Amino acid sequence: MITPRSALKFDLFAEASRQHKRDEVGDPLQVIARHIDFGALAGLVDALIERGDGRRGGRPAYPTEVMVRILVLKRLYNLSDEQMEYQLLDRASYQRFCLLQDAMHVPDRNTIWRFGERLGVDGATALLQGVDAQLHRHGYIARGGQAIDATLIPAPRQHLRKEDRDKLKAGQRPDWNDVQSRQRDTDATHTKKHGKGYFGYKLSVSVDHKHGFIRGVATGTASEHDGHHFDEVLDMKNTGKEVNADKAYPSAQRIKMLKVLGFKDGIQRKAKAKQPLSECQERRNQRIAKRRARVEHVFAGIRHMGGKFVRTMGQTRATTVMTMMAACYNLKRLASFLENKVDPFFKSARSKRQVRQQTVKV
Repeated sequence: MITPRSALKFDLFAEASRQHKRDEVGDPLQVIARHIDFGALAGLVDALIERGDGRRGGRPAYPTEVMVRILVLKRLYNLSDEQMEYQLLDRASYQRFCLLQDAMHVPDRNTIWRFGERLGVDGATALLQGVDAQLHRHGYIARGGQAIDATLIPAPRQHLRKEDRDKLKAGQRPDWNDVQSRQRDTDATHTKKHGKGYFGYKLSVSVDHKHGFIRGVATGTASEHDGHHFDEVLDMKNTGKEVNADKAYPSAQRIKMLKVLGFKDGIQRKAKAKQPLSECQERRNQRIAKRRARVEHVFAGIRHMGGKFVRTMGQTRATTVMTMMAACYNLKRLASFLENKVDPFFKSARSKRQVRQQTVKV
């Protein structure tokens, strides 16, 4: 009987062959690694977090750049600390991105958790500002006006007894032990949107119209009004003066403030009781809706990175996670722009080709 031939072959250089094939197919993480200066981001973190050098004994710390890359990877794929440790052990692409391909040991789950805790809100904000500085260095300044909006980020729901809820409303602490207190999120709040209940936090952002990068970030609880953080996320450095927002933001005081600051009012109007909108106002709302749709694309990108749910307890940690989401969104988008060689002064590569063709014709 003839043994059928098999395509399965064994070779001492199989790993090198697979690596060559991965390079040909294209590793999206290497696109980010090529275009983002993680050394500069690590320098910002080192300025905030004092790390031991091992002279007092104990295990030496991992390089800050390695840990920053791990946190970025964790947020890009919404991984837990346990899953992050496993993927670093298992995936060659993760190892290469985090500079661990030849390392004997990788950071374990506790090391990753402790670094994230030490980073905190200040560290996440520093990373967001560091990525913004790289945006400006490559020419992607805020242009064309801005759109402001907020989205809900759900958190693990809390099942509390009625007496515990009453004590929390009265500003008192329920009779919980330390373990129970660590498992209760007393900062997140409930709200309803389109008839559906939510429990968690709210992320407010401002996005520039020209490039679609996040330029301002603010966080709060789910029950806070959308317009509560309008002033905080308003980007004063945008070269365009139009500010677009939906019907949750109009107020006489806010419209007057925008006029005083020199901005163009692009906030949709909302009908009042027995005062429906005119046809002119309806058409104006439709024009604004097309402009402010840019921010919805940003929220879709954040949800794709795990923004549908935040696995933390407390507003401080939730703020750290949401700020890191914004930083990673900008980081990923910048790497994509630079890889595809999109000129910052053109809306897209297609428009750039059109301009070049018109120039040739002339």
